[in-house]
Amino acid sequence: MTKPDILQVGAYPDWDQLPLETAFTMHRYYEAPDKPSFLASVGPDIRAIATRGDLGASRDMIDACPQLELISVYGVGFDAVDLETCRSRGIRVTNTPDVLTRDVADFGVAMMLAKARGILDGDAWVRSGNWASKGKAPLARSVSAKRAGVLGLGRIGHAVAKRLAAFDMEIGYTDIGPKDYAPDWTFYPDPVALAEASDYLFVTLAASAETRHIVGKDVIEAAGPDGMIINISRAANIDEDALITALQSGRLGFAALDVFEGEPDLDPRFLDLPNVLLEPHQASGTVETRKAMGKLVRDNLTAHFSGAPLLTPVL
Repeated sequence: MTKPDILQVGAYPDWDQLPLETAFTMHRYYEAPDKPSFLASVGPDIRAIATRGDLGASRDMIDACPQLELISVYGVGFDAVDLETCRSRGIRVTNTPDVLTRDVADFGVAMMLAKARGILDGDAWVRSGNWASKGKAPLARSVSAKRAGVLGLGRIGHAVAKRLAAFDMEIGYTDIGPKDYAPDWTFYPDPVALAEASDYLFVTLAASAETRHIVGKDVIEAAGPDGMIINISRAANIDEDALITALQSGRLGFAALDVFEGEPDLDPRFLDLPNVLLEPHQASGTVETRKAMGKLVRDNLTAHFSGAPLLTPVL
């Protein structure tokens, strides 16, 4: 039986690549030196696109594949996929939710702790010899019993909030409305009010055209000179220029970021800021989670081509 032709937008680990190659005819777009020519050549045969959340699938890519039936995203974010084009053509879209929730939530809390408690600074203090020559490292900031705000109380936001509650933190959140599964947490109707009521503001909402730069100048400055913003969602949710300006001026105290516009080529101004923790988009980066994500990508592809219901449909 002829194997379905799949356009593979980005690289996957070997534990995903080998079973994909066994079940499907994989066309490695990311390896093509002349991508437009490659797409023009293989596009007419493509029935599905396997991509990553950071790479997505543009309108031009989708239009080059007239037989396209499905886009399977490796990642929870699907904002880089042209959903409008998919809707107009009846193309199904899947992602990989749930399997990465715990690790992403863990990582967000770890970033808060690392920056607030000066863990990386302490390591550098020891290695530089400052401990021996200058004595104790500068004091850090407490986390326990502080105020935490969660912008977007979906799967990941809820998991973050539950972890923060274990630190006896006062939990507030903003979403499209109050959640019945959060009766002990305080709902705030807008991000500015949430930022004003938070020592640590977590950005965990899904990205869309409506949420672009939802964390803008007003929200950033409402967090204040002692506040910290932690982003484990998508870079587009934060106005990076406003964030950098506030960090430079001290109108925002700290930030901890796992995602950036144009990554991995982030704004070089971030590199000169001592009050920001920079991570290479690795919140879901554990062996266990990445294997589960890859399996879900394959399982959605297999379900589609066998006529079974999709496991995690977006469209």
